[in-house]
Amino acid sequence: MPTIDLNSDLGENAPDRIVGDDAAMLRIVSSANVSCGFHAGTPEGIRATLEAAVANGVTIGAHPGYRDYEGFGRRPVDVESTTLQAHVEYQLGALQALATAVGGRVAYVKPHGALYNAIAHDERQARDVVRAVRAVDPSLVLLCLAGGVALRVAEREGLPTAAEAFADRAYAPDGLLVPRTEPGAVLHDPAAVAARMTRLALEGVVRAVDGSDVAVAADSICVHGDSAGAVAMARATRSALEAAGVAIAPFAGA
Repeated sequence: MPTIDLNSDLGENAPDRIVGDDAAMLRIVSSANVSCGFHAGTPEGIRATLEAAVANGVTIGAHPGYRDYEGFGRRPVDVESTTLQAHVEYQLGALQALATAVGGRVAYVKPHGALYNAIAHDERQARDVVRAVRAVDPSLVLLCLAGGVALRVAEREGLPTAAEAFADRAYAPDGLLVPRTEPGAVLHDPAAVAARMTRLALEGVVRAVDGSDVAVAADSICVHGDSAGAVAMARATRSALEAAGVAIAPFAGA
């Protein structure tokens, strides 16, 4: 039976900025990428999300980003290596402490937003992130875009890796994500998203915006927690995968 992980970016709510339904998503996904506070969330909210993840048996991942709360971590930042490595290490340490406090542990790392996109093609920043993860805990798995530079850098540095595909994002013909600034970059139709991800899991391809098929070998599928209709898309995707005989299970140890 084929197996794939289903993940979502969570822990990003704040009293003045509610972006997702963590409680509902944690009943659907097998892994949770939990904000480390630099781009979104509050310490108490992040802790509550971690506690709910533990209660639901969901594997915990750290979701560090650029220090850009106002821009939700989605604006490119030109940050020097010493600063970027320290910022990632700081965020991982904070999340590990909160996870330990609620009886859980961090099993993997998935960078957020603009940082995630940067390390898909920028070898210098990819190396900074990889070295930060290795310095904190070399057993942590780095989850990044399938086919991206970060996975190659991590493998070269001896860090365990997992490749990710996106249920709710459009793909360019080169296998990278269509920038959010372009029309149609974010998908919202649960049935269409579920069908795309079922094909991904069974055939290893995703239809790109130009109509071509892009080969994507993924260990995990992400449904962004802050996307419109996120819960419906995640639920439809899980149902479609299971109906097609694909088991949903975390790629990293619980």
